[in-house]
Amino acid sequence: MKSHEVLKEAVDQIGVKALAAKLRLSQALIYKWCQDNDPKDPDTSGTRNPLDRLREIVEATGHVPVVNWLCHEAGGFFTYNPEEESLDIDGDLLKSTQQVVNRFSQLLREVSESIADDGAISPAEADRIRDNWEQLKSTAETFVVACERGLYLPPKSGGSK
Repeated sequence: MKSHEVLKEAVDQIGVKALAAKLRLSQALIYKWCQDNDPKDPDTSGTRNPLDRLREIVEATGHVPVVNWLCHEAGGFFTYNPEEESLDIDGDLLKSTQQVVNRFSQLLREVSESIADDGAISPAEADRIRDNWEQLKSTAETFVVACERGLYLPPKSGGSK
């Protein structure tokens, strides 16, 4: 689904007028966001919308926590899609397992360091714990999805079982 189509679905939930008022923008701009925008096609009348801009920010910076922040604001978290196939099942499985263990270790280290100095967890320390927790959830979910998709199964041979 294209970004303008996703935005149109969202706008349809409350209406252009209500969203424009909420965002303090013109209704015309909201309408433009919900139309196709192809700079190479002069017949499209839409304009770059916030979703396109967010994608461009992530592409330009490579900073995926921008997406994770948005997911968190929406009540969830970002999960990477696992590779479609594994060329080295043993190596990929080992690497993925190590990533989960490493993220869990980082979380435990952050908790331990937070309480070691004064026996309490400050708001700044809680923020760092949250960051580690979000990274662990994403890494673990990616691993589980890869398992569910059969990524770590041995390649199918030509013979039957």
